[in-house]
Order: sequence, then structure tokens, then C-alpha cells
Amino acid sequence: MAEQKVNAGPRGGRRGMPRPKVENPGKLFSRIMGYVFKFYPVHMITVVICIFVTVFASLQGTLFTKSLINTYIQPMVDSGSTDFHPLLMAMIRVAIFYGIGVLAAFIQAKTMIFINQGTLKRLREELFVHMESLPIKYFDTHAHGDIMSVYTNDIDTLRQMISQSIPQMLNSAITIVSVLVSMIVLSPLLTLITLLMVGVMLFCSAMATKSSGKNFVAQQKNIGALNGYIEEMMTGQKVVKVFNHEKDSIEKFDQLNEDLYKSAFKANAYSGALGPINAQLGNTSYVICAMIGGVIALSNNTFLGITVGALATFLTLNQNFSMPINQVSMQFNSIIMALAGAERIFKLLDEQPETDDGYVMLVDAEEKDGQVVEADHHTGHWAWKHYHKADNTTTYQPMEGDVTFNDVDFGYTDEKMVLHNIVLHALPGQKIAFVGSTGAGKTTITNLINRFYDIQDGKIRYDNININKIKKADLRRSLGIVLQDTHLFTGTVKENIRYGKLGATDEEVIAAAKLANAHSFIKRLPEGYDTMLTGDGANLSQGQRQLLAIARAAIADPPVLILDEATSSIDTRTEKIVQDGMDKLMKGRTTFVIAHRLSTVKNSDCIVVLEQGRIVEQGTHDELIAKKQRYYQLYTGKKAETA
Repeated sequence: MAEQKVNAGPRGGRRGMPRPKVENPGKLFSRIMGYVFKFYPVHMITVVICIFVTVFASLQGTLFTKSLINTYIQPMVDSGSTDFHPLLMAMIRVAIFYGIGVLAAFIQAKTMIFINQGTLKRLREELFVHMESLPIKYFDTHAHGDIMSVYTNDIDTLRQMISQSIPQMLNSAITIVSVLVSMIVLSPLLTLITLLMVGVMLFCSAMATKSSGKNFVAQQKNIGALNGYIEEMMTGQKVVKVFNHEKDSIEKFDQLNEDLYKSAFKANAYSGALGPINAQLGNTSYVICAMIGGVIALSNNTFLGITVGALATFLTLNQNFSMPINQVSMQFNSIIMALAGAERIFKLLDEQPETDDGYVMLVDAEEKDGQVVEADHHTGHWAWKHYHKADNTTTYQPMEGDVTFNDVDFGYTDEKMVLHNIVLHALPGQKIAFVGSTGAGKTTITNLINRFYDIQDGKIRYDNININKIKKADLRRSLGIVLQDTHLFTGTVKENIRYGKLGATDEEVIAAAKLANAHSFIKRLPEGYDTMLTGDGANLSQGQRQLLAIARAAIADPPVLILDEATSSIDTRTEKIVQDGMDKLMKGRTTFVIAHRLSTVKNSDCIVVLEQGRIVEQGTHDELIAKKQRYYQLYTGKKAETA
């Protein structure tokens, strides 16, 4: 979309803007847990059982303190007995329970790793598969670095929540309930004192969580904005240096970095202070209970009576009770940060995929007994396969490459039309050239042919078939496209050419390279066709990259070609060489050419002149020169004659 492209990444957390917050956190959490339980129900049940076993193994060890003092140590001290056998047996039983707890904790940890990594693997797969189904419009309107941040930072926050926060929350909840019951049994009065201190801890936690939560959301959004900007600057580094914009780009980076710093500082400052505060409140609760409990134990009060062993056990439980509450309050912040990441993940997953209501397919065809039939191999001939539901029959229509625009209107938004009343007819095998000033709508027309965007009004017909009725995959398979901005993938030269036809043989790859006149420079590369390309082909010249893109289109052997400034990055000498190859490639194919170099379109069957989204002239080179209107002005640089 050369004429109109919006690169709009989110800029959360900026001055004067409302601070973002997680919408429907409960719904998000339920969706995450539903996702986990959907794929790993047995594993999650195993984890829950292991947590129960671990908690109760630890609890029985704590409760043994009372028996240790009251049943074993105190009687032995009073009687002067030296028989340690009963004590030894009791401690062995406790050790066995602890051993079971250790084994359960080990199984829990291993199982959670499996669940965690498996869930994230599935999420990444779903994200990528869904991303591939999204329309081009989505990528034109979202910063690529921000999308990448979903795969990295946001997924990582979920990793922490699934592997750490959820098991810890469950462990803490079970611990709190079991310890609370045990404390009530030992001493209701001391339990009441403990609960009062817990109330103070929960109040502090609620205040800190409220303050840090909204900043964690802002932090995730600011990370995405920063990543988007970094990706933008890396891609455009040459432009930055050419125009000496290093200082300006650094200033903008500093601003985004400052926004991230502030949101991250506030989020982590509140959550970081929460732990020490709750720890000290827990210590205060311990001291108060020790003082009051000690007085009661020494007073021998029969109503409030508590033994020394029971007091020792209670004080241990008091610490065990405060610790999980502190852990829960700490995990709340991690969960809120994870929910902020999950919101961005599910927002991407909930984006509407590209719709396709087409039913006409493109197939290899051959003629038998005067009838066009479908072939199971590449024949060089194509046909449109129509399935008729009404009578359950299939018909085949030879693919010719006739493309018609009937009064087409289009705008990237409904409020602003880019193309107006486009009427155009490309006959099979014709070469149609689009010329005009930048932003006139040339590339937009080609984007409509392959349905990267759908029109607002009018009809586009392909061999007299409304392109809305053709399956998008088959429509695009019929179109070989060489874009203005070439893109090469990490891999060998051979693999990049073969991208146009994955099943192509080495001989077909070489033939396509020769057709595009790329064979000679490829042979001069260090490893020829096996030379590895990285960084979008950074080790090649722009012209060489363009030649590979042309070879990639050639190997696909498409019925229709779209060449969007295909020779824009090739020098004049190379252009003449490439043009011969392109002429061979275009022979017998309907071809749409976009070019600023008007010398490359002189031999076109029809030249379409566009201005501000409207066709102002159509005709051959000689016809348009004779009119001495807009094309004459573009070609000669002279002033057009008034009508």
C-alpha cells in the first residue's frame, strides 16, 4: 500500500493521556485457566493433588512440635528417662511424611514445567497461525515491533504467571485454610489476634496492588511502544544517518524510554515495598502472640490455658500463616502484569481474520476429447473450477487472464476514497502500464486485483468472474507479483527463488534465474545458489535482490503478472538486461506494470494515466503522445496543451 500507509503503534503511558487498565481481569484470568485446563486437565489435577500433599506434609511436621514437647521431651525431663526409642520412632514417621512432601513437590514442579512450556508453545502457534490469517490492513496499521512484543514480553509474563503465580496462589490458599483451622484448635484468642494483624496486611496489600496494577498495564503497553520504535529505527538506520537525525531519534527514544521507566518504576516500587512491609507486620504479629501466649502459658489459666508445646506450635503456625498471605499479595502484582500481557495476546487472537467466501478454484488443466478437464500435474495451462451446488456438478472454464474494472470506488477508510470510478479492461496477454505521480493510486489498483483490500463499490471481474467468488488463495496463486520493496528470507539463494514454487527442482530454479538474468551474478557468489542470505539479503545489492524477486515470480509460472516498480532499483545498464528476461516472462501473460521510468512502458498495449485516484487518460504510447495531455507532460517534461 504505497499510497497510504499508517504505522500506528500504541503509545500508552504518555503525559496527559489516561493511564491504561486491564479490562475484565476476571474474564481474562478465566480464559487463561480455561486454556490451560483444556489441554492439560489431568496434569493440572496432578498438580493440585501434589500441592495438597506438600502442604499437609509440612503442616503435620509443624503440629508435631506440640507432641514433641508435651508428649516426649517434657515427660523425659520430668522423669529423667533416657529411653529415646519412642521419640526416634515418632521422628522417623515425621521424616517419612516430609519425604512424601518433597517427592510431591518434585512431581509438582516437573508437571508445571510441562504445562507451562506446552501452554506457551500452543499459544505461540495459535498466535502465528492466526497472524497469518489476518488481512494486510492489520499489518499496515500496527507497528511491527509492537506485534513482536506480544510474542516476547507478553508471552513471558504469562510464563511467570502459569509457572509461578498460579501454583503459589493455590499453595498459599490451601496453607492459609489448613493453618487457620489448626490455629483455632490450638488457641482461639491468639488466632483472633493473628487475624487482626492479617487484616492490616491485607489492607496494605490492597492499597499497593491498586497503585501498582495500573502501572503494570502501562508498563506492558510502553514496552510494546518502545520495541516498535526500536524496530522502526533499525529498519530505517540508513535514512536516519543520511539526514543526520541521530539526535532527533535519540530524543524520541529517550521519551519512550522515560515513559517505560516511570511506569515500570511505579509498578515495581509499590510491589517491591509490599514484601518488606508485610514481613515486618508478620514479625509484629509473632511478637504479640509470643508475649500474650507466654503470659497465658505461665498463668496456668484453665479457661485460656495453652501448654508450652501448643504455644511453640502456634508461633510456628503464626509465621506459616503470615508467609502465604505475603506471598499471595506479591503474586497479585505478577498476575496483574500477566493479565496486561494476556489482554494484548488475546486482543491479537481476537482480531478478525481475513474472510474468504469464494468457491471458484484455480486448477491445472488439460484438454481431453475436446473438453477441459482437471490435471494432476503441472501442464502450463489453467482453468477455473466451478462447483454448482444447485445440481451438484462441476464445470471448468479456461483461465485466460481477462481483467475488468467496472466503475470501481475504493478507500482505505469509508470516509476518504482513494480511487474513483475506475473503468479498465485488460485483455488476455496484454501489458497494461500504470503511470502517474506518487500517490495517484497505482499500487492501490494492484492491491485490489489480489484482494489485499476489498472495494467499496463497483465490480472487478477476472475472466468474467467476480473476484469475490474466487478463493483468495487461488486468486493470488494466479498472480505473480514483484513488489517495489523486495523481501528476501533467511536461507540460501536457491531457497529464496524456490519460495515461489516450493516443489521446484534445482533445474527449474536455475531456469527461472536465467530467465530473470540473475544466473550470472548468482554463479559469482561465494557458494553460488547455496550462498546463505541473512538480514533481508543485506549482503546483496538492491539490484541483485530485485533480480531474485523477479526469478521468484518466474518460477511460480503465474498466468498474470503484477510488476510494482520491478526495475526501480536496477541501474540503466542492468535494466536493459533484465527487460529482455521480463519480456520473456510476460509473453502470453496478462501483465500489470507500475513504473516511474516511462521508457520501460513504451511498448505497453495500454498505458493508464492516474491522477488523484482517477483515470485521466488511456491509450498506447503513440496515442497519448499525440494527445499532448498529461502523459505527454510526464514523458517529455513539456507543458501539456490545453484541451
